[in-house]
Amino acid sequence: MKKILLLLLFSVSTINIYSQDGAEGILFAASEDTNRLAEGYVNPVMNGLIFSMSNGWYHTAKVHKKFGFDITIGVSGSIVPSKDEIFSLTNLNSVNQPSGNLTSATIAGSENDGSTATVTFQENGITFTGTFDMPGGIKEELPINAVPAPAIQASLGLPFQSDIMVRYVPKVGDNDVKGSLFGVGLKKEITDWFGPLGKTPLHISLLAAYSSMNVDYNITDEDPTDDIEIENGKVDFDLNSYTIQAIASLNFPIINVYGGVGYNGGSSSFVMSGKYTVSYNASLNQRTLNDPLNLDFNSSGMNATLGTRISLGFFKVFGSYTFQEYNSVNAGIAFSFR
Repeated sequence: MKKILLLLLFSVSTINIYSQDGAEGILFAASEDTNRLAEGYVNPVMNGLIFSMSNGWYHTAKVHKKFGFDITIGVSGSIVPSKDEIFSLTNLNSVNQPSGNLTSATIAGSENDGSTATVTFQENGITFTGTFDMPGGIKEELPINAVPAPAIQASLGLPFQSDIMVRYVPKVGDNDVKGSLFGVGLKKEITDWFGPLGKTPLHISLLAAYSSMNVDYNITDEDPTDDIEIENGKVDFDLNSYTIQAIASLNFPIINVYGGVGYNGGSSSFVMSGKYTVSYNASLNQRTLNDPLNLDFNSSGMNATLGTRISLGFFKVFGSYTFQEYNSVNAGIAFSFR
């Protein structure tokens, strides 16, 4: 069984899944520990996706003229702190603890930092004993160890000095994995509220945006000879994120500088359903797990962004850096027709 714990990358018509072999080993632990192990392993990616999805909604505070529009293609990446590359396996009831603190890589850690653990526990009067390998991470596959979230966004100028912004990917994929993305935002320019500022290159706006992502992934039993049998295996992943920002920009003919302060937040869920039969003690004992994982994640916090944009007529190139719990970078291009 592979590709249980995933990192999701969205583009216009494709979803790429990054995964790690061996994640099924988590199911060997007792039921009360399985969710804690899985949560510790995937937590950095869940947090990173929330912050990445909340980023990159603007590259100027200036709104379009009525019915002006732009198309933006960009990518955000939330950098996983080094402290979140490892998590502790201590204080678990079924995992036998060696001397010292037993740790293992999170999904954002190194592929070489997975740990081997032994479990001993009782359920329904039966003693289960076994050894499993915690999976390593995918740090080596991530640029600057950042959780990425590409996006294509369209903005349209509305009356009353405002823009509406939309991100959308219909449900696409193949028989194994399907995903969709939707986001909507509103930007309202308030420069005129400050009197003489309306005659300067400075523009000030308020922005609010919301986005959601859904992915369904079918789990197949790729190795019928191992210690886990899978029937109707499936993972459902849902993410919702939001951002509220006060933003400003200095708009010059070629180089613009922009920034903002605000609040990001969101939640995600990770549900593994299906029937999983796990063998222990050289296949002498077996446990049957139905719908073994149901995880919820939440992240939120203040942030500050600073960026710059180069304008070559209707063609724009931009980049920014956001300071928050998981600092983020954003870069892209835009085609703007005011």
